[in-house]
Amino acid sequence: MIQIMKNLYETPFRKIMESADQVGGIGTNRIEKIRDFAKSEGIKKIGIAHCKTFTKEADVIKRFLDEDFEVFAIDCKYGSLKGEELFSGGGEKILCNPAGQAAFLNEAKTELNVAVGLCVGHDIVFNEKSEAPVTSFITKDFQTKHNTDRVMEDISQKLA
Repeated sequence: MIQIMKNLYETPFRKIMESADQVGGIGTNRIEKIRDFAKSEGIKKIGIAHCKTFTKEADVIKRFLDEDFEVFAIDCKYGSLKGEELFSGGGEKILCNPAGQAAFLNEAKTELNVAVGLCVGHDIVFNEKSEAPVTSFITKDFQTKHNTDRVMEDISQKLA
């Protein structure tokens, strides 16, 4: 069984797992861990794909990472794609454009991308279209103000 599990990790994934195991301890926040992981992997360019709602947070993350990397940030309304241009009945509303965000970061040749508050579904499209590996920083949940502890409390109460 151990050999079967071990075979699941080809060389690039083993290196990622080793780097992940070595960075940051309990006293390190997630952005510091992302920075330390990227340094250990020799990454030079990081992308930030963010929801327009999280522009302020993306700017702070960018400023923090700019100290060590070339950082590219792109919001979800990139390209001003209208609903009617993508699907019937879509209307005049400017849609989120996760494929466009991925294309922008692919063009910049980022080596690691950070998803910040992308919607469910949009994150899936972004992850699939991104040529660089993707990690998440904020997962959007307006009901709980993006607090996973509150999400778990809500779900636990519903299950009780």
